[in-house]
Amino acid sequence: MYFLIAVAVIAVFGVMMYNGLVRSRQMAEEAWSGIDVQLKRRADLIPNLIETVKGYAAHEKSTLDEVISRRNQAQAVPAGDVAARGAAEGLLSQALGKVIALAEAYPDLKANQNFSQLQASLETIEGDLQMARRYYNGAARDLNTKVESFPSNLIAGQFGFQKKAYFEITNEADRAVPQVKF
Repeated sequence: MYFLIAVAVIAVFGVMMYNGLVRSRQMAEEAWSGIDVQLKRRADLIPNLIETVKGYAAHEKSTLDEVISRRNQAQAVPAGDVAARGAAEGLLSQALGKVIALAEAYPDLKANQNFSQLQASLETIEGDLQMARRYYNGAARDLNTKVESFPSNLIAGQFGFQKKAYFEITNEADRAVPQVKF
């Protein structure tokens, strides 16, 4: 009788740990989806921003080409490769910073209402993206803790649960404020 109770308790405990792992994995995947949405919004905004800047700063072609190139590189990264996506998006952010800095050198561009709206939209998206990154990294942390902690690591290993990579900037140069020289 006690043996059956012990087996039942262990089974219920195992099911609860498994369901907790599934819940954590789903939260991490949902959080990644949030990042992906914000990155898509930013990628969709970039061509409009570039076209607006081109009219005022046509001779800054290399800066504008760099943004387009970085955008294309970021979009080419496979959806599940969090580390590579983080690196590519960091480079894109750095290039976008250079475009925004161009506005300081071109007062007419800075005063352009379309550019101002695009810049405000970009700033909003960057804020939303920062929140989505924090949420994803928290969800990844929770899943990773369960995957590595005893006794849930026994269930995680048995059913193929794996750690999630954090979405972070790995290159210190990407964290630096862009330098624009004329």
